[in-house]
Amino acid sequence: MAGGLAALLDDIAALARMAAASVDDVAAAAGKASAKAVGVVVDDTAVTPRYVQGVRPERELGIIARIAKGSIRNKLIFILPAILLLSAFAPWLLTPILMLGGAYLCFEGAEKVWEWVSGHEEAPSGSDGPVDESTVVSGAIRTDFILSAEIMVIAYNEIAGVVLWEQAVVLVVVALAITALVYGVVAAIVKMDDVGLALAQRSSPAVSALGRQLVKAMPVVLSTLSTVGVIAMCWVGGHILLVGLDDLGWHWPYSVVHHFEVWARDLIAAVGGVIGWLANTLASAVFGLAVGAVVVAVVHLVQRLRGAPAAH
Repeated sequence: MAGGLAALLDDIAALARMAAASVDDVAAAAGKASAKAVGVVVDDTAVTPRYVQGVRPERELGIIARIAKGSIRNKLIFILPAILLLSAFAPWLLTPILMLGGAYLCFEGAEKVWEWVSGHEEAPSGSDGPVDESTVVSGAIRTDFILSAEIMVIAYNEIAGVVLWEQAVVLVVVALAITALVYGVVAAIVKMDDVGLALAQRSSPAVSALGRQLVKAMPVVLSTLSTVGVIAMCWVGGHILLVGLDDLGWHWPYSVVHHFEVWARDLIAAVGGVIGWLANTLASAVFGLAVGAVVVAVVHLVQRLRGAPAAH
C-alpha cells in the first residue's frame, strides 16, 4: 500500500513538473510569437488614431474601448478558430485568405491617397452623433480584422509544430497582450493633449511650459500618425501580397524586393539592417499602392456602371 501511494505521489509530481514545463513552454512561445508580430503591431498602432480625428475629446476613450473590444472579438471569436480549423483541414487556404485581406488593406490605403490627390478628402466623422460614431468604430474594426489576422497568422507560424491546446493558449495570450499593447498606446497618444492641458495649469513654470508644448504638438502628431497609418496600410497589404505570391510559387515579385533590400543593406554596413528594412518597407508600400490603385479603379468603375456614388 505504501509502495503504491509512493508511486502515485511520484506520478503526481511528474505530472506537476510536466505541467510547469508546459506553462514555461507556452510563455516562451507566446513571447516569441508576439515578437515576430511586432512590425504589424506598429502598423496597427499607427492606423488606429486616425479614426478618432475630429471626435469630441470626451468620446475618444469610449470609441477606442469599443474598437479594442471589437479587436478582441475579431481575434478570439473569428480569427483564432478559423486559423486552427484551416491549419487542421485546409492549410493551403490560409495564404489566399490572408492575401484577400492584404488586397483590402491596399484598397483602403490607395483610396485615401486618391482622396488626397483629387482634393475630395472625406471629412472626419464622429462629431455629429451616435450614427457617425458607429460608422467610425465599424470602419476601424474592419481594418483591425485584417491587421489582427496577420498578427495571428504570424504568431501561429511560430508555434505550428506544438500540440493543439498549446497553439490555442499561445494564440489567446498573444491576442490579449497585443490588443492591450496597441490600444493602450493609442489611448495614451490621443489623450496626450489632455495631459498637456493639465500640466499647463501647474504652478511650476517648467512643467507649465512642457504642458503647453504638448498641447501644441499633439495636432501635428495625430495628423502625422494619420498619414503614417495610410502608408502602413499600403505597406502591410503589399507585404502580405508579396509574401503570399512567393508562397504560392510566383517568386519574382518578392525576389525583386529582396534583391533591392540586400542592395540597400550593403550600402552602409554600420546601419545596413535599418536601411534594408526601410528598402523592403518602401518597395512593399509602392507595390501595395499599385495594387490598391487598380482595385480602387475597378471599384469606382463598377460603381459608375451601376450608377451608384463612390463609397468610402
